[in-house]
Formats: sequence, structure tokens, C-alpha cells
Amino acid sequence: MQQIYQRVAGLDVHRDNVVACFRRPGPRGGVAFEKDRFATMTSGLRVLKAWLAERQVELVAMEATGVYWKPVLYALESRFTVWLCNARNVKKMALV
Repeated sequence: MQQIYQRVAGLDVHRDNVVACFRRPGPRGGVAFEKDRFATMTSGLRVLKAWLAERQVELVAMEATGVYWKPVLYALESRFTVWLCNARNVKKMALV
């Protein structure tokens, strides 16, 4: 059986920042999106974690680019289900 997550976030991880896109069911049955940018320093990752928690995110998907994903994963894995994906797969999931 396939599980469907209603409140998900996709992260685009770079050296100096993380771009987060949050998707949730819209008010009239559609889909609503929200985007924000966060620093990759510890304080910025704390803000990202709080931002995701405020939105009651159930699943976080992020791309595995170089080594930049590691601190982000370590900051979020205690609170969220985090999927580390190939960048091509994250983009496909966002289109579904």
C-alpha cells in the first residue's frame, strides 16, 4: 500500500543557503506552496527546523549534492522523516 503525505517539503541545498518549498492541501481542494531561504549555519538550520515544524511537515525530501546535505540532514533527522534523494527524483516528486 502506498502512503500519501499531505504536508511535505522539498529542500534545495547549496553551500551558503537552503531553499525550502512547502506543499500542503489548498483551501479549495488544490495545492498551496510556500517558499523560503535559510542560511546553512547552525542558527539558520534551527530557523529552518522551526519553520518546517510550524507548518506541520510530515516528510522532507532533499537532494544529495556534494557534501552540503550532511549538516542539513543532521539538523532535521531528529524531528522529521527525511528522504535523501537524487536531484532528478526530487524534481519529479514535486510535479506529482
